[in-house]
Amino acid sequence: MNNIHGQIQEERANAREVCEVSGEGSAECAAAWDVVEELQAEASHQRENEEPKTSFQQYCDDNPEAAECRVYDN
Repeated sequence: MNNIHGQIQEERANAREVCEVSGEGSAECAAAWDVVEELQAEASHQRENEEPKTSFQQYCDDNPEAAECRVYDN
């Protein structure tokens, strides 16, 4: 999922540049922002398909150093 968020950030920067050069009302600017919207829709779709995390999983994501979240290799 991180990969798609990185792509969204890159495309946002690209869209800003394109709009600066071509103008806010240009077709190129609109197309660049369409790419951003498509990536955001895909990210949203991927989030919907993820299994929801339990409270414990969320706690461990937020507090990986907590004793109850540590994983030991045997």
